[in-house]
Amino acid sequence: MITINIEKAKEIQKDKIREVRKPLLEKLDIDFVRALETGSDIEEIKSQKQALRDVTNLVTEAEIIGTTVDEVTEELKAIWDEDLLGPKPE
Repeated sequence: MITINIEKAKEIQKDKIREVRKPLLEKLDIDFVRALETGSDIEEIKSQKQALRDVTNLVTEAEIIGTTVDEVTEELKAIWDEDLLGPKPE
């Protein structure tokens, strides 16, 4: 019998998130420094950065109930936060 390693599947999904998140955080780092230089408000940038850091927690905390590879994959894809990360990768 073939079993699905849910924890490994979650790690793969988190790696995909990290890949997309990295350039977003880098841009926010630049925005943060510019805001500091000009004395602009940095709270929104800090909030956005924290939200991006926390997005992998959604995967960690997800209750995956699928029993097939396709079901597990779809459940993990559904966790993708398009507001933060943009469109889901194929």
